[in-house]
Amino acid sequence: MKKAIAASMVAMAVVGIAGLTGCSKNEASNKPAVTLNKDKPLVFFNRQPSDPTSGKIDMDSMNWNDKTYYVGFDSAGGGTVQGKLIVDWLAGQDASKIDRNGDGILGYVLCMGDAGHNDSQARTRGIREALGTWDGSYDSGKTKEGKVTIGGKDLKVVELEGKFMTGSDGTTWNANAATESIGVWVEKFKDKIDMVVSNNDGMAMGCLQASNYPAGVPIFGYDANADAIEAIGNGKLTGTVSQNVDAQATATLQVIRNLLDGLTGDDVYKKGISEPDQYGNKISAAVDYIPETKAVLAQNAGVNGDNWKNYTAGTRDSGIKQTNAEKKKVILSIYNSADNFLSSSYLPALQYYAPLLNLDLTIVQGDGQNEASCLDRFTNLNNYDAYAINMVKTNSGRDYTDKLKYN
Repeated sequence: MKKAIAASMVAMAVVGIAGLTGCSKNEASNKPAVTLNKDKPLVFFNRQPSDPTSGKIDMDSMNWNDKTYYVGFDSAGGGTVQGKLIVDWLAGQDASKIDRNGDGILGYVLCMGDAGHNDSQARTRGIREALGTWDGSYDSGKTKEGKVTIGGKDLKVVELEGKFMTGSDGTTWNANAATESIGVWVEKFKDKIDMVVSNNDGMAMGCLQASNYPAGVPIFGYDANADAIEAIGNGKLTGTVSQNVDAQATATLQVIRNLLDGLTGDDVYKKGISEPDQYGNKISAAVDYIPETKAVLAQNAGVNGDNWKNYTAGTRDSGIKQTNAEKKKVILSIYNSADNFLSSSYLPALQYYAPLLNLDLTIVQGDGQNEASCLDRFTNLNNYDAYAINMVKTNSGRDYTDKLKYN
């Protein structure tokens, strides 16, 4: 009798377990699959993952998953555009007015950004190649004598000094450092300075803030920030280069939107960018795709006294309209809250276009010096559907992918 009861109880337990197992399978099949953080869309923007010395693209970070892309602009092409902007402008000037001391030499000083940043290197090279002073090095002080034609007259070109503008707090692309440096250069070189060139607008505007900036000396920047465009209109800044910030910001968000909508292949970097997406959106500016580096790049344009009105603040891309896409959450990092271009141009563009694409942005900002200032705020990753990263250092890609791997 005891054996019969025991056998009956075992049989009931087996049936019960089978029933419970079957129930859990049914419940699991009705639940949506959970996407792990490591499998979610990841877009690096503005600062391309790369080696700070060689400039080689960090393809380990770019191949983190099949939903990883970079969005920026054609930095090498941008350097060429800036160089052409300068020499084209000089060609139409009076050499006797540009050459302030009449020594037959165009002397210029160069404000450089970040020694380990591809964009700074490309702009430095573009400037030096256009002026003939490129000697194969991105470093300061390593140049050769060049030549340029000004109003039909050939002048020698000498880079009097180039300097990386690093602030006392360690931040690069520092406008205050540029203000201090131009003050020293004017005292050191006096009327040998015939032109000032900068890797970005922030430093160029910093130069103009110096109390002893020599009146009438041409100065060129890069970024087409709102204050720089206004300065061109006022005759203070000679020229700048637009890297099409609206195209970059929109492309960053559009690639994320496409990935979240399940698009694959060419559609990821074409829909809404070079051709209309399912919502009828398409970026107006020219944007290229480089398959070797998974990079979506906006093209550059020179800005001067002839066309500056086309780049005044507040002009947004009419090709991007409100969509009815499902709302998704994105955490986005900015490497430096004090960066002039990102804070005054890029971030406002992101904040304008994100709601149109139904992307809810959580923005975290660093100090421009320590990667931890961004990484420590790059948290609660399970709460987000995608990630957009602007690193402090271009070789920090793995620091972010590691957080996605282990969280």
